[in-house]
Amino acid sequence: MDTSQLIQTVLIYALPVIFAITLHEAAHGYVAQRLGDPTAAMLGRVTLNPVPHIDPIGTILMPLLLYFSTGGAFLFGYAKPVPVRFDRLRHPKRDMVWVALAGPGANLLQALLWGVLLYVLAGAGLTERFFIEMCKAGMLTNVVMFAFNLFPLPPLDGGRILVGLLPWRQAMAVSRIEPWGFYIVMALVITGVVNSVWMSPLMDLTFAFIKLALSPLSFLIR
Repeated sequence: MDTSQLIQTVLIYALPVIFAITLHEAAHGYVAQRLGDPTAAMLGRVTLNPVPHIDPIGTILMPLLLYFSTGGAFLFGYAKPVPVRFDRLRHPKRDMVWVALAGPGANLLQALLWGVLLYVLAGAGLTERFFIEMCKAGMLTNVVMFAFNLFPLPPLDGGRILVGLLPWRQAMAVSRIEPWGFYIVMALVITGVVNSVWMSPLMDLTFAFIKLALSPLSFLIR
């Protein structure tokens, strides 16, 4: 892939990625606020403004360097985590699950909305490649974020969900992994374990769900 194609791909993915990150993080903060912890709201993180959620290194520099240096073969990044004081939630162990689910839930909803927009554009006869590819990028970006964040290892959302669902003793054992969880996840990503065991199967199921959910719309525009 030459440089012009790489730049065009970056432009196609830029808006979907910004929306995906912003709504994911804002959803965590919003649900936490509703369940008793105003920490994120007090720090200005319950907002649709992407700036407070962007980490200059993890959201911009690292993904761009990886993307251009590998020709688009490998990409990884992260946003600023939304601060949540689980001890301030009304029912900490139970509410932790809802706070954690909010981020991936926002991504699943966005994937559906990008799919709706794709069908609407097709139904309107718009064939402009840039916008069609942006809709597809929006679906892919959000399905990837949905699946990856549900991986059941702290500090990912799936790990928080697992801690919230397990009995206290097992939950405490899993929660102790969190200080090393990021490095464990990265090792599993690099070795391909996360992709083969978790990402690919869950993404296939998610895309199948989206196709089923949008099938009435697909029928209408034929």
